Amino acid sequence: MNITFAKIRHLIVRAMAMVLLVAGLSMSAWANIDTYQFDNPRQEAQYRALIEEFRCPKCQNQNLAGSDAPIAQDLKQKTYDMVKDGRSDAEIRQYMNERYGDFISYKPPVRPSTWILWFFPPVLLVFVMLAWFIRNRNSSKRAAAIANPIEEGYAPLSAAEQQRLQDLLNANDNAANAKTGEINQAVAKEN
Repeated sequence: MNITFAKIRHLIVRAMAMVLLVAGLSMSAWANIDTYQFDNPRQEAQYRALIEEFRCPKCQNQNLAGSDAPIAQDLKQKTYDMVKDGRSDAEIRQYMNERYGDFISYKPPVRPSTWILWFFPPVLLVFVMLAWFIRNRNSSKRAAAIANPIEEGYAPLSAAEQQRLQDLLNANDNAANAKTGEINQAVAKEN
């Protein structure tokens, strides 16, 4: 059997690739999975709802359920302990708000410091709809004015003005007809 250095190197590279593949796939087995035991399904539902509602203080726009940050793990454990102790949702929310402020909740309470969060979007929507309504109303008035100019203060043309307008239009048509006649004669000469 003739084994060359290239074949040995190839076998070593393949073996290393297999080791890395197996190690990479087994990393998911080491992932931290929450295995909390509850006394009844109501407690589990309460816990799940609370960790979905609470925001991770460290992460950007991520709730506790989706965060693996150490502080999120601590908050999940504290929430679990409080649920197991039989505390109500209001008591748990109050504890978290006292400790971490309004930022911990995706649903901050309505108070003067949070009015802008609660009332600015609907007020802005009302202003946008009002501006849209006024704009459309004005554009419909303009369209009506164009369709009926007498209502907007435009007087009808007098007989002399109408005759002058007709003369201008006829002169323009005659010039265009003369130009067309010249072009037709030039084309006829070429043929």
